[in-house]
Amino acid sequence: MTSETTNNDVPPSAATTEVDEKLYSRQLYVMGHEAQKRMMASRAVLVGVSGLGVEVAKNIILAGISSVTLCDPELPNSFDLGGNFYLSEVDLNKCEIESDDSDNKRKGRAELCRDQLSELNEYVKVDVASDVTSLQDEAGLLNLVEGASVVVITVPLSTELLCKMNEKCRGSNSKTCFIYALSTGLFGTVFCDFGEAFLVSDKDGENPASSQVENVLTSNPAVVKVLEDHGRHGLETGDHITFSKVKGLDGLLSPGDGKPSTYEVKVTGPFTFELPGVDASDCSEPAMQGYITQVKTPVTISFRPYREALADAGELMMSDFAKFDRPPLLHLAYRALASYAESHDMQYPTPGDATAAKEVLDLARSLDSEKLLENNPSVAERIVLHLAAGSRSILSPMCATLGGIVGQEVLKACSGKFTPIRGFFYFDADECLPDSPLADVVPSGTSRYDSTIAVFGKEAQQKLLDLNYFLIGAGAIGCEMLKNWALMGVACGEKGKVHITDMDRIERSNLSRQFLFRNKDINEFKSAAGARAAAEMNEGMNIVPYQEKVGADTEGIFGDDFYDKLDGVCTALDNVEARLYVDQRVLFYRLPMLESGTLGTKGNTQVVIPNVTENYGATRDPPEKSIPVCTLKNFPNQIQHTLQWARDYFEGEFKQSGEDVNSYLTDPDYADGVQQNSKYETVVAIRKTLVDERPVSFEDCVVWARLKFETLFNNQIRQLLHNFPEDQVTSSGTKFWSGSKRCPKPVVFDLKDKCEDAQMRNHFDFIVAAANLRAHMFGIKGRTDEEYFVEVLQTVIVPDFAAQEGVKIAANEAEAKESENNTAGGMEESEVDQILSSLPKPGELAGFKLNPIEFDKDLDDHMLFVTACSNLRALNYSIPTEDTHRSRAIAGRIIPAIATTTALVTGLICLELYKIIGTPQKELTIEAYKNGFVNLAIPFMTLSEPTAPATTKAVVKGKEWDWTAWDSLDMNMGDITLQEFIAHFETEYNLDVSMISHGVSILFSFFANKKKLAERMKMTMSEVVENVTKKELPSNQLFLVFELIANDLETDEEVELPYVKFRFR
Repeated sequence: MTSETTNNDVPPSAATTEVDEKLYSRQLYVMGHEAQKRMMASRAVLVGVSGLGVEVAKNIILAGISSVTLCDPELPNSFDLGGNFYLSEVDLNKCEIESDDSDNKRKGRAELCRDQLSELNEYVKVDVASDVTSLQDEAGLLNLVEGASVVVITVPLSTELLCKMNEKCRGSNSKTCFIYALSTGLFGTVFCDFGEAFLVSDKDGENPASSQVENVLTSNPAVVKVLEDHGRHGLETGDHITFSKVKGLDGLLSPGDGKPSTYEVKVTGPFTFELPGVDASDCSEPAMQGYITQVKTPVTISFRPYREALADAGELMMSDFAKFDRPPLLHLAYRALASYAESHDMQYPTPGDATAAKEVLDLARSLDSEKLLENNPSVAERIVLHLAAGSRSILSPMCATLGGIVGQEVLKACSGKFTPIRGFFYFDADECLPDSPLADVVPSGTSRYDSTIAVFGKEAQQKLLDLNYFLIGAGAIGCEMLKNWALMGVACGEKGKVHITDMDRIERSNLSRQFLFRNKDINEFKSAAGARAAAEMNEGMNIVPYQEKVGADTEGIFGDDFYDKLDGVCTALDNVEARLYVDQRVLFYRLPMLESGTLGTKGNTQVVIPNVTENYGATRDPPEKSIPVCTLKNFPNQIQHTLQWARDYFEGEFKQSGEDVNSYLTDPDYADGVQQNSKYETVVAIRKTLVDERPVSFEDCVVWARLKFETLFNNQIRQLLHNFPEDQVTSSGTKFWSGSKRCPKPVVFDLKDKCEDAQMRNHFDFIVAAANLRAHMFGIKGRTDEEYFVEVLQTVIVPDFAAQEGVKIAANEAEAKESENNTAGGMEESEVDQILSSLPKPGELAGFKLNPIEFDKDLDDHMLFVTACSNLRALNYSIPTEDTHRSRAIAGRIIPAIATTTALVTGLICLELYKIIGTPQKELTIEAYKNGFVNLAIPFMTLSEPTAPATTKAVVKGKEWDWTAWDSLDMNMGDITLQEFIAHFETEYNLDVSMISHGVSILFSFFANKKKLAERMKMTMSEVVENVTKKELPSNQLFLVFELIANDLETDEEVELPYVKFRFR
């Protein structure tokens, strides 16, 4: 008999630990509260704390599982330093005297790393299995299984011991998940066995499909059609859904009265589906509106034990479809490597030992029952020999890549969320390797670079030491990049240097994934703290931190002279605009760029190589659709609409109004600078803020908030219904309130009201948040005790509503634009002047100043207002409400993030850095480089060759030239005159130049004033630029960019040319 289990049989109700939403903010949008709680009630045992082990430990501790037991009594060696960021050369010879033992006793890897791992997360207990004194201690290792949610092994153990540990994990008394993973040089393997029946609550982590109902027909079975302008419903036949806020169909789809809570669907089209078993033919009317939401159903997955999977791997997960035959070969090679280790005291071959590598190959031949080595013998044997030769090497990028994957598998085991790897997964980056293993790679035993030298040689290591790189961003990816670079030795030589810039300061929410930072670093600049932490990992690292934005306005700092000294650029940015700017810099200076990004469990990497691959900006995603103004103002139908409206209201009421008042009080000419089409509204708002509604006590703020409630959620809705009654029809005879237009209803104030969906007290929350924000603006002390608000609100007199005649409300976007245009000239200047003259003179309010409030999604009082405001408007329009957590994600446009994905993508991109510096020892074609896309939730990984740059055809001197975005016409002739410049193109390219431009300025054209042209002809090109633009060129600028229009002198055909890159200094 088997039972379904997750998290070592911890029931969901037991996982009730309070979640620190500040710390796990971004991660909660990946895992969710329930999965996070289950993780916080789980214990992991980690056997092996070398490079991969410490990487896995870091990731799961940052994620917040309950406890981690480290087991690794082995002494550190020089290979460990290639991947373990908490070990150093000092630890190779350190002796510690135990207080209860007079003998000198050196600490093992687990003890050496425990304290620093503990610092990563105050909520996670990290201890060491000190009873286990050797990794060959079978009884001690088997005892570790008891009470563990998951056992992770990241060091070589004998096959028999692995099988016994796996069998104990599967035993009836201990349903423990089992993971075995190794990082050996540029090869890696992961094996997962989560038992016979592992329950997965959410197989992919995607948000449930949701749509708005257009109608439900009175048929048998009932047929549902969703609004097409909101996109396809995204359902599959057999999926289950729930309905909410459905109008019509005689209440058939409304919950309660013994009706089903979920309905199975049969898809009939991208916007339609049937409800089998639901007979709506007797209903008096169809349903016209409502919402559907997909219900995600748990799935049970069965795993095979290690012994069985080792003998027959079955179907193996792919990572690179260009290597479709690689996983079976690596399965064979790892079996041979394990066999070698078992006959050599569990030691892998020493780097440079060709005889030992050959022995592994011979073992592989003896195990090769499927003749895998005979299919493509030269390639297959090369792979086995490289695996054997570098098997002792611990390389940081590989540890990061595999550590991200394994870390997420641990979280799956603990939480039951996302689909685990079933059986074996193999990964390699053999494109980084030379054709044959190197000979002169014998380890020193004392150098932190022994692992790199063992795989790539001393020359490659020196190139890494001498690199000069620009890292833009010191957030999650930036931290991981610095860690990898410190271990790889990037910029750790006399000639090397890393420049890192980031404008942001450290916040508490950063600490769950930006692992270089601690609580003591909060409010410090990320770049400075990150640089300091990286230098502590490798004291040889030369790193310079900046706190500057990279853009056109900082080219005085990051200009020609700066980029001229770089070997490459690495972006760790969180927005497309900045990436596109850096992309243009990279193109201009012909530098390689390492680009990566994450979105929850999804990650992508892109390597940009001059003249080989396309640049980052060559392909772009379509721009995000904006919400129409009339939808926001009067016809919302999604929570995204109400949240955007609430955010806009926050900005106008608490920020813009304060800034307008302050500008009026400090600028004598303020009125002249206000835009004409908004002048009337602006001065009216100033009068309200400064005179009509100016509070003198907190009680005034409470009264103001209550009256605002009535205006926004009752009176405005009544006015809208006065203009467009519920039964109104359009000129075409259709109902006005149909389709995406949801007929609203006023909200009646009730301090005790709690909304059904989000279970929030929106009425009370709105009053408290609005009153306190208002008080802060005016420098009045606020309060939040409910008794006080109840008392004050009982005294508030709310005026009765009276509909206004003649009020124009736009029914669609065209009317909204027309109304906006009419407003521009609708108010006489005299009316504005009259309002301005009625305001207190600035001199009368000397010293008075408001405190405008900038919206910050991470401030709870800001989000309380926005959430309550949004939910109240949602209640107006029968839109399902959302809690503060979900509202924060939507309103704050928060990007979900988790440390595992970040580690993985930085590992992948650092593997590309090996290729860039030339570790393969041959010129690489585009096929050798890899762009990556991963989704750890499914799990899925695909590596593919980048796209080549697009070409433009030109005919110069009778010869065809296919140039790309990487090309330019480079001129390094000094600061020659305009006349010499034109003559150069005539003699060198046989071109007649008819126009020369620099940015928006035309420097030369055939139709220009002859006298001015004659003067410019004698000027140098830099003088011409300064003369025309009226701007002095910065002292650090080395290049000028010119665009040409030119014709072939023989054919008179216009020739399309790249820009001219003119070095004048």
